[in-house]
Amino acid sequence: MDLMQHDFTNADIAELTAWRRKLHENPEISGEEVRTAREVVAFLADTGPDRVLTEMGGHGVAVVFDSGAAGPTLLFRSELDALPIEEISDAPHRSRVPGKSHMCGHDGHTAILAAMARQLARRRPASGRVVLLFQPAEETGEGAAGVIADPRFPEIAPDYAFSLHNLPGTPLGHVRLKPGVVNCASRGMRIVLSGRTAHSSMPETGVSPMMAVSRLMPALTALSAGHFSRDDFALVTVCHVAMGEPVYGIQPGQAEIRCTLRTRLDERMADLMAAAEALVRQEAEAGGLGNAVDYHEVFLASLNDPDATVHLTAALDAEGVSHDEAELPMRASEDFGRFGKGAKSAMLFLGSGEKHPQLHNPDYDFPDDLIPIGARIFLRTARTMLG
Repeated sequence: MDLMQHDFTNADIAELTAWRRKLHENPEISGEEVRTAREVVAFLADTGPDRVLTEMGGHGVAVVFDSGAAGPTLLFRSELDALPIEEISDAPHRSRVPGKSHMCGHDGHTAILAAMARQLARRRPASGRVVLLFQPAEETGEGAAGVIADPRFPEIAPDYAFSLHNLPGTPLGHVRLKPGVVNCASRGMRIVLSGRTAHSSMPETGVSPMMAVSRLMPALTALSAGHFSRDDFALVTVCHVAMGEPVYGIQPGQAEIRCTLRTRLDERMADLMAAAEALVRQEAEAGGLGNAVDYHEVFLASLNDPDATVHLTAALDAEGVSHDEAELPMRASEDFGRFGKGAKSAMLFLGSGEKHPQLHNPDYDFPDDLIPIGARIFLRTARTMLG
């Protein structure tokens, strides 16, 4: 076999496509990926990995192909989780689980890593190790952090970490890739304002959060500043507001606001959080309200390391895959950025088609034609770096 040969047979493509569709039919959302993880372990059993770690950071699976010779450890990551979205589709492989579906393409990303495993089984790397990480809970921002915090992670800690995400609106198979920031830092901010209920006929006897809520929503969004291409970029989006009970006889005594804070860089996030919290305290004090703030779904900014990006770029060129830097960085967030704190990491974005439904749309479906393309890119990267 040629050193760079990693073509897939028709049987490979058929089996990988059928398996991807099986995953699509049986989605599990963040934190619930028990069956999906078992599917991965079972499907890859005949590839003979040197080691399989399960329940990594939750329901994650790490599959290791070790050369036994000195060399770097390369980690390639996919995601296991689906979304709490009702699928709208006539496809035979549409979701069988009400209210849950793979509307982000994580089933396809998982199939790409499974395709890699087939070829690594046919020829181990000549040096170092390849770790295929099937990560849980990407959508909530908890998965990467959980994997890294797992006490077994040092056993597979990578020197380089690579990942991809499919990208609707980009020509099928075309790649977006650049060094530096590629995904924003973001976090969900939950604000609770506490007053005192009253009979709706005697509102003066209570303390309502209504005025504070009405002032906070525009004040928070007004913290948005800067052009996205600049490091001072900040964006606040109000996502949910709830106040009182859905009745007519009670003036509300409590309210909750949920919003997303977004910045290009992690350093800018601290300033945005401080400004938002100051607004909350100001309005709460003016209205005689108690207040509390907590944060959820925390994503660090994803930065592509220059050296790791060079390796992916070389693989794209060797495989004849067109690429450019257009549309990067993205406003969206991605928890893969956490792997860049301990390794040289880089993520590429693989086009799903210019007219393909967008991510998180109820009619989205991962294009199966991307499975061999994504696998070829990653395999070329691994073969070039490890032999």
